[in-house]
Amino acid sequence: MGMQEQMVRYFAEEKTESWLFILVGVVAVGASVWLLRSGSSYRGMAYPLIAVALIQLVVGGTVAFRTDAQVAALVQQLASSPAAFQSAEVPRMEAVMRNFELYKVIEVVLLLAGVALTYAFRRKELVYGIGVGLVVQASLMLVLDLFAEKRGDAYLTALRELPTASAPVQDVQKAP
Repeated sequence: MGMQEQMVRYFAEEKTESWLFILVGVVAVGASVWLLRSGSSYRGMAYPLIAVALIQLVVGGTVAFRTDAQVAALVQQLASSPAAFQSAEVPRMEAVMRNFELYKVIEVVLLLAGVALTYAFRRKELVYGIGVGLVVQASLMLVLDLFAEKRGDAYLTALRELPTASAPVQDVQKAP
């Protein structure tokens, strides 16, 4: 598979996942409204559900709506100057991959905090609900980010291996 095909596939999968983020965010907002209005003993779930849903909606919407233009620009740059494409895209993707490390730490901390709240406050409905909501959202975000990180790693590997005209040419001497 060529670089353009790998790039288009990477961004298509990113866009698909961004629509999943949006869907999950909308469902979480709806569930939060229902939990708050129903007087459910799990109404505490609404707070982490809605907080993370806002992140999901913003991130999902940003990626979903910018991807087509971003891909078009990258396809053009790859066709006109593979070296410039590589020199811009590799550092961008390295930053994306560093961000995944941070996201995983945050998501695991939130997941563990949620689990701890469900153990420590079993009899306090509001706090217990908050813990359950944290477990739901943090685990979902962790799984989605693990998939995105794997895609990003494959794309970054392909970027680094892209042969360009500016790549150093090895000096090969012929035997006499």
